[in-house]
Amino acid sequence: MKKLDRLDFEILQLLQEDGRRSYTEMAQLLEVSEGTIRARINKMQEEEVFEFIIHTNPNKVGLNVQAIIGIKTQLGLQERVAVQLRDFPSVRFIGAFSGRNDLIIQAYFRSNDELVLFVNHDLSKIEGIISADVSIELKQYKDSFSFIRPDDCDD
Repeated sequence: MKKLDRLDFEILQLLQEDGRRSYTEMAQLLEVSEGTIRARINKMQEEEVFEFIIHTNPNKVGLNVQAIIGIKTQLGLQERVAVQLRDFPSVRFIGAFSGRNDLIIQAYFRSNDELVLFVNHDLSKIEGIISADVSIELKQYKDSFSFIRPDDCDD
C-alpha cells in the first residue's frame, strides 16, 4: 500500500466531517480536480483505508442500554470465544486486550432486561468464558469515529 499524503488526509478529514459531501465540493475546497478526488477516494477504498458506513444513534433506534463487558476466558479459548461473540447482533465491538480482561465487547440492548438475558442466557452458554464484568454507560461525553487530522501527515 502506498503511503498516504497530505491530500489523502485532507480528503479523509472532509469525509469524516460530512460523508455526504460531493466530489465537486471537495475538489473546490482542496483546489484540485474532481477526477483527482474520485481517483484518490477509489484508491483508498480499494486499499481498505476506509469504508463508507452509516453510524446510527443507538438511542434513536430504541437501543437505550449500552454495555461494555470485560470477559475473562479459559486459557487457549480466547479466539474461539471471540468468534462465537461475533454472531450476536447486539455486539458491536470485540477486542482482545491485555490486563484484567482477555476480551472487551461493546453491546447495545433495548432494555436492562435484555442485557441481563444476554449475560445470563447467551454468554453463559459459551464454553471458555470464566467471567463477565458488565459496565453500563450512564452518560456519554463523546462518540466519534473521526481521528484523521491533516497535521498527522508526515510530508
